[in-house]
Amino acid sequence: MLATLFALVTQSTLLVAVTPPGEANFIEPQVAIENDGHVYVAYGKGDGVYVSASQDKGRTFGAPVKVAEAGKISLGMRRGPRISAFGGKVTVTAVYGSKGKGADGDILTFRSSNHGETWSPGGRVNDVSGSAREGLHAMAVSRDGTLACSWLDLRSKGTKLYMATSKDNGDSWSKNQLVYESPSGSICECCHPSLAYDDAGRLALMFRNSLNGDRDIYVVLSTDGGKTFSQPGMMGKNSWKLDACPMDGGAIYAAEPDAIACIWQRDGSIYYGFFGPDANEDNLGQGKQPWIAIGGHEVFAIWSSPKGITSMKLGQLPKILSNKGTDPVISASPDRKILFAAWGNNGIQGIRLLPE
Repeated sequence: MLATLFALVTQSTLLVAVTPPGEANFIEPQVAIENDGHVYVAYGKGDGVYVSASQDKGRTFGAPVKVAEAGKISLGMRRGPRISAFGGKVTVTAVYGSKGKGADGDILTFRSSNHGETWSPGGRVNDVSGSAREGLHAMAVSRDGTLACSWLDLRSKGTKLYMATSKDNGDSWSKNQLVYESPSGSICECCHPSLAYDDAGRLALMFRNSLNGDRDIYVVLSTDGGKTFSQPGMMGKNSWKLDACPMDGGAIYAAEPDAIACIWQRDGSIYYGFFGPDANEDNLGQGKQPWIAIGGHEVFAIWSSPKGITSMKLGQLPKILSNKGTDPVISASPDRKILFAAWGNNGIQGIRLLPE
């Protein structure tokens, strides 16, 4: 078990204002990074989706660009936009409905072909209207530019896990694929899924299950682009008996085949481990809403702890990046040379972790 001592980051100049000072209502950031140094942060405000872009590896960001306002957006508790980038093309997804608040909702796509300067609408991801109304979804992009999107689906009784793929930057999406349905009747109803492609194109999908009263994190794998999936495997050594949804889905990162890293919350503690039949778990400390990425040859984690936004390079002591904040995320470029973290704190704040 790792020590839970903390080091405080005192160099405030390290922190980056992703959104302008005074814009306090921007929330729920998500980050995508390209090898050429472009860093994109998507977030919500009101019913709008916005993106701020950096051309210098996350040192500075331009003014927010409004992507869309297509109805009532699902926002909060890890609901909100998702973003991916590949070859200068940027894709954002968000759940919109005419009524909102869980009454309706579809995953809509918005596309940019000029590094996020201008945007146009793409296709709807879920092929049954209103089935994505829970508002929780994930997106990832492969090394060849294929997009994958997964979400909590309500097209039939019980919450199920569905996904779709796109080969054209989100302009159109494949027929929806049922990935998993729990024999107990529903997976965990309010925890977002997480997606990751490894370098070989294998797709890993992580979600919180609900089995006989246990709310544990599971992973399924696909080697054929999401057409079929393996049997689900549980992360961690112990189960969490909970008659409620913790609204905390964790995150997954696939670096190489057989090296799928996961981070999740269980009963108020953050756990980390590699997926596999003999994988162990490390307790990183108290907290919630963890995220993970791999930069260089190191694993970086970020989460919200009682002390604030907490970051850790695995094997080292945790650092407090900000004494307050919400919904932290961290992302790496495909070549793992650029690493940027962001969170909500009177707007969107961030820090460039690589290059150091």
